[in-house]
Amino acid sequence: MKVITETPRLIIREFTLEDAPAVLHFNTPEEVNRYTGDAGVCTTITDAENIIRNIWLVEYQQYGFGRWAVVAKDTNTVIGFCGFKNETRINAVDIGYRLHPDYWGQGLATEANQACIDYAKKHMDLDIVYADAADANTGSINVATKLGMVYHSQYQEGEFTFNRYAISLKTGGSADNS
Repeated sequence: MKVITETPRLIIREFTLEDAPAVLHFNTPEEVNRYTGDAGVCTTITDAENIIRNIWLVEYQQYGFGRWAVVAKDTNTVIGFCGFKNETRINAVDIGYRLHPDYWGQGLATEANQACIDYAKKHMDLDIVYADAADANTGSINVATKLGMVYHSQYQEGEFTFNRYAISLKTGGSADNS
């Protein structure tokens, strides 16, 4: 398995099929998928294996990046994902995360995604990265702003209004609002 980067508390690495039980575990709580639009997509080990095999492993091969496993160093447990996705809906790269609720409120989402941004600035050819968060999801909005992302636009999808945030990785500053 390929380690991408580390923080004081986390290892960020590529997923393997052996991570399927952990993927199922962090996707199972209802509150994890409240604003994602994919509630009920991962309810069995087979679903988790398919996500790893058919999405993440494919994206690693195709783009050189994808969502990466977030591993707590103290327990060597996969607690969620973070990282980038080539988001075809917006023809741009998105940064995102998902953590099991047991790990919420500890700054881990910010820590993991800051490590991804730092990694991308050094090792990836990305200009602007976007993050979408439902306007009701104050936790994710806080993570985006702590990462230095700035409000870009807003859109409606289903029952939710989403805020889009952006950051320029080439200058290290905020992305243009145009």
